[in-house]
Amino acid sequence: MTIHPERVAQILRLYFAEKWRVNTIARQLNVHHDTVSRVLAQAGLPRPGPAPRPSAVDPFVPMITETLARFPTLTATRLFIMARERGYRGGASQFRYRVSLLRPRRTPEAYLRLRTLPGEQGQVDWAHFGHVQIGAAHRPLMAFVMVLSYSRAIYLRFFLDARMASFLAGHAGAFAAWRGVPRVLLYDNLKSAVLERQGDAIRFHPTLLTFAAHHRFEPRPVAVARGNEKGRVERAIRYVRSAFFAARRFTDLADLNAQAMAWCQDQASQRPCPEDATMTVGTAFATEQPLLLPLPADNFPSCERIEVRIGKTPYARFDRNDYSVPHSHVQRPLTMLVDTERVRITDGITVLADHGRSYDRGQQIEDPIHIHELINHKRAARRHRTIDQLVRAVPQIRELLTRAAARGDNLGGITRALDRLRQHYSISELTEAVAEALARDVPHTNAVRLALDRRREQRGQPLATVVTLPAHLQKRDVTVTPHALSTYDQLKEPARDDPDDEPGA
Repeated sequence: MTIHPERVAQILRLYFAEKWRVNTIARQLNVHHDTVSRVLAQAGLPRPGPAPRPSAVDPFVPMITETLARFPTLTATRLFIMARERGYRGGASQFRYRVSLLRPRRTPEAYLRLRTLPGEQGQVDWAHFGHVQIGAAHRPLMAFVMVLSYSRAIYLRFFLDARMASFLAGHAGAFAAWRGVPRVLLYDNLKSAVLERQGDAIRFHPTLLTFAAHHRFEPRPVAVARGNEKGRVERAIRYVRSAFFAARRFTDLADLNAQAMAWCQDQASQRPCPEDATMTVGTAFATEQPLLLPLPADNFPSCERIEVRIGKTPYARFDRNDYSVPHSHVQRPLTMLVDTERVRITDGITVLADHGRSYDRGQQIEDPIHIHELINHKRAARRHRTIDQLVRAVPQIRELLTRAAARGDNLGGITRALDRLRQHYSISELTEAVAEALARDVPHTNAVRLALDRRREQRGQPLATVVTLPAHLQKRDVTVTPHALSTYDQLKEPARDDPDDEPGA
């Protein structure tokens, strides 16, 4: 409890000048007598009152002092157990109190305010802003924040992960927005930047080093537990949380990033510059921008390189999704080049597949050419492909096929019949009909077809006619042109006599 300086002066005057006793001062000033004693002790007087009684902890004080000198952070509980093993029989509360008095106090460290030259330094960090739902995936919403140490200009961009591809894309976006590169970028122990650290020995990520060499800047780590060295970006993150993200509404990631870019160029640039309160951040950045390093002529490929091995199915797994590859490259090691928008799969320098990246989970991102070639190559895959399409459209079909298999029904015929129904009915109609067939415990296409017809009849809609001829009959279905029947009448007419065949001729 802090005592007002005026009350401290009053206690000292009454004690020294008026010779009042401690209890008298406490009673008249309406304060506790321990407060009066503490004020007098801080003034250099011995604590008034009788001498303190001996404590059971006193014989163990040398042991406590010596142990704390070697292990300053050792808990009082551990010291209490050590004292009990050495014969201490006192209470735990007084032991803990004495340990708190004997524990060495760390001297507070004073920090110098660090100042940087224009264009000299930038600071980088990730910040977590909750989660967003992308289909069936619960993705973290990560903010990449870079701030220029002199002007305090902020670059803000949100990603759905903190992988190396997003890390490099954030750098490239900041450099493009500022039309230049600071000479030094400060990092803490980010996994994207630092692979290993032992004291002052740092092993940077090789991809980051290549990226830094391309843009001619120096990546520099900050010291451990030195918040003042990277305080500008940490304050910028707090500013983003309170001034931008609080109560912010957005439709998707692109909308959020568009709002973040507008906010950085407008509101964030209009705040006063901490280095010079007479300027705004935008004005300070205008003086700093010409001193930044120029951008390189060519763009650095900000993609993540991942080695994968394709299994028996022609898909490569990345980030909980499967991406198709040509069937001729199954059971082979390939390379994935991943950025924030695309997933490319290569074999050496040959690009085998180029897909749009999905942030959902459990999805199969396919190139129709890959699937078509696989079906043509192996006809046995056709039925499984049809089942996958049916289950993806109506998930309840998986349960229907499972029950049909348990009864010994022909799954091939059921699959083909369901596929024909899918071509003639909507997904919602087929879903309701399959659910009804399962509820009636009749896992067959006849039950599904009857449910579809009954529902259409109840709605007054015409019934769909599903007729599919076998392939050999479809080939025989050719157009036949009938001949005129008059040609047959000529066969019934009598033959005309030849005039040369006269009797007696």
